[in-house]
Amino acid sequence: MDLLGSIMNSMEKPPSLSEKERQLVKKRKEEIEKRQTAEKERLKRFKERVESKLASHFKDPNNTMLKFEPMDQIYRSIVHEAAESAGLLSYAFGNDGVDRYVRVYRKENAPCEDELAARRRGDPWNEQIRQQLIEKRKMEKIEEVAATKRKPEKFTPHSNYRDKYAHLIGQEAALEAAKKTETNKSYGFVPSENKKDVRSIEQTMADIRAKKRLKTSHETPSE
Repeated sequence: MDLLGSIMNSMEKPPSLSEKERQLVKKRKEEIEKRQTAEKERLKRFKERVESKLASHFKDPNNTMLKFEPMDQIYRSIVHEAAESAGLLSYAFGNDGVDRYVRVYRKENAPCEDELAARRRGDPWNEQIRQQLIEKRKMEKIEEVAATKRKPEKFTPHSNYRDKYAHLIGQEAALEAAKKTETNKSYGFVPSENKKDVRSIEQTMADIRAKKRLKTSHETPSE
């Protein structure tokens, strides 16, 4: 026998269940399976009732919406699934765990964004409120268009500043300061002929040497 085998044999085996304990475990397992089967059957029957209710309600073309009572999330999910399978739209409103419910609509009668927003806030909604919002938006659009077409008013000062301060600077001074001044075109003008160096190369070199001698004589220290 190898080392591993000897170690395994030396370890204590878990205590075996008695016949009574095995029967108890089996019974508990059967009860759990029974409850699960009952829950599945209950959800199945609920789905069938929802499907039947949707088919019966929307069979009438005058019916455009169906509201369900508040229910738990698992049942709401079944309503959403059944509505989607039937080609309908479904929305949930209200507070979860309190009064959350589902509304189902025909696709051609889908709720507008205003209705969805109002119901999600818990605000009332009806045809009168919808018409009021439509009229309000029409008026806002008309005012917006009118504002873009309206010409800006020309600004006119309430007083003439020249007259207002004439007693300080005098009427003649104000008029004189307002005159347009003419620029002197000849100011700073130098003819191009004056900018040319007309000296010869020999004369230029002689001038440079003379400047160097003058600079050297100034830099020689006196004895």
